[in-house]
Amino acid sequence: MSPTVVQWGAFTVVEAERLLLANALLDFYNQRFVLLSDSCIPLFNFSTIYHYLMGSSKSFIEVLDLPGFDGRRRYNPGMSPTIQLDQWRKGSQWFQIDRRLAHEVISNQKYFSIFQRFCNDLCFGDEHYLPTLVTIKFWKISNRTLTWVNWSRGGAHPFTFGRMETTRENLEWLKNNGNKGCEYNGRRIHICYLFARKFMPNALDRLLRLAPHVMQF
Repeated sequence: MSPTVVQWGAFTVVEAERLLLANALLDFYNQRFVLLSDSCIPLFNFSTIYHYLMGSSKSFIEVLDLPGFDGRRRYNPGMSPTIQLDQWRKGSQWFQIDRRLAHEVISNQKYFSIFQRFCNDLCFGDEHYLPTLVTIKFWKISNRTLTWVNWSRGGAHPFTFGRMETTRENLEWLKNNGNKGCEYNGRRIHICYLFARKFMPNALDRLLRLAPHVMQF
């Protein structure tokens, strides 16, 4: 059997994510699972990120109930009655989850099969499957992602950081962008984002030079 080709916007992205989680779960010492792309960067050093993830009592998945074109209008009525419209959610595909939830994601067939069959056309599975699944299962999560993305310009793709945009000032701003505060283990803290995207390949040289000064690598 030939391997499935993963295409942007297709449900094959979710299938690929499940395979990644399944392989990572084979190592019992893996307790936290973070989905990143090749255009993501860490905003802090390893020890800060490690202690933040391992110390959290919840997983991090963004869950939004949106009424318009980006939300409920993407729902396929064919999913009913297994998945109802009022259970339909959207969120960032960049998740950070614990081992229990990762096991639920790869083992659940009931909702996964419905998505495989009916999540097509304008239904982007990587933005809807996990948020909808945790809503239906009443999973306790931190309703946010740890990956910062700039969608202020609109469109299908976020703002990109090239070489010229990769400055010490911009990286410092990204680190401090979460200083408005967010919930972490029942209290307010100032670190809300651990990662950021979308950085282009031509930004790599500047990132390597700035990392020791900004991220304390």
